[in-house]
Amino acid sequence: MVELKTNLLFEQKLKQYKKEIDDDIAEFTKRVQRETLQDFGHNSRLSVDAYLEILSRGGKRIRGALVLHAYEMSGGQDKKMIIKVARAIEMIHAYILIIDDIQDRSAVRRDGPTAHKIFEQYHSKHQLAGDSKHFGLSIALNSALWGAHRANSILTELDIDPNLKSEIIAIVNHTMEVTAHGQTGDIVNEVVADVSETDVEQVLRWKTAMYTFLNPLQVGMVLAGSNKNEISLISDYALHAGVIFQITDDILGTFSSEVESGKSPMDDMHEGKRTLLTVYALNNADSTARDFLLQNLGNPDASTVQFERFKEILIESGALDYANKRVSKSAKDAIDSLQGLQNFWPDQGVEFLRQLVSSMLNRRS
Repeated sequence: MVELKTNLLFEQKLKQYKKEIDDDIAEFTKRVQRETLQDFGHNSRLSVDAYLEILSRGGKRIRGALVLHAYEMSGGQDKKMIIKVARAIEMIHAYILIIDDIQDRSAVRRDGPTAHKIFEQYHSKHQLAGDSKHFGLSIALNSALWGAHRANSILTELDIDPNLKSEIIAIVNHTMEVTAHGQTGDIVNEVVADVSETDVEQVLRWKTAMYTFLNPLQVGMVLAGSNKNEISLISDYALHAGVIFQITDDILGTFSSEVESGKSPMDDMHEGKRTLLTVYALNNADSTARDFLLQNLGNPDASTVQFERFKEILIESGALDYANKRVSKSAKDAIDSLQGLQNFWPDQGVEFLRQLVSSMLNRRS
């Protein structure tokens, strides 16, 4: 894989965005916790607290950061307003993570229990009536729904031009519709007999590219008053960036440790997730290795020994090398796609997106 060095200015800017978003979320969290307890009581506070805990674990805040960056580089000036929007986008991400963890049967998210596991453990600890697992899933779903609608309320209550408000709400809602189709495709790919590379690419576009890159960039640009020609220039970049992000995420998800990735490296194998790695391996491994993959992809009882063999097959079949080459090609395409944006954004704005590509190539978590 091509490795490009990220510069210090990019890293400092990303940290600045993250701090601004984290500080705003911390203040929002305190206010919401107080209001929830006062208006709805202890049980609702438990549900909201679990959502807020997932939200507060943060990560790099890349989606919120892209909202802020696109807004600033497009000439936006209302910092107080755009921080609220970045918060809403990060809140949507948190709600998606809770749903995703339920569907993936994940127990760990960013060095802590997933939301449904928090409630499952709460049920067991307090020896409540009924089934702990069902209780955990039920309350986690309510928690996610609360977060989704609260994020939408933040957007609808923005004190901005009504036409701009309608436009960004339409963008966000359309994005989440497409993301839902992408997630459906991802889940169905786990259970059908034949999954093609085209099927995987479709999920990359519908799920990762739109949701993680195109949506926040478009929202920031629209709120700053960018015209359709300017906004259209960001689409190709978002598509290629999404490919880089998801494939590197899949590689790290399998080949890094739980400490590095924030989840068990065995999750994707246990889940039976069809990624570029696994689809390529199934199409190119010898018959014995292919049979092994088919027996263990989606096997929740697969052992650590079987997992080590799983990784070996991904390497021996050429899948890991193929995925790395695919990432390198997308990195070149993403950087090339930024040429038109140079006519509208200052140099440092375009350079930030170039450096973001570099950071994804070099990411370790």
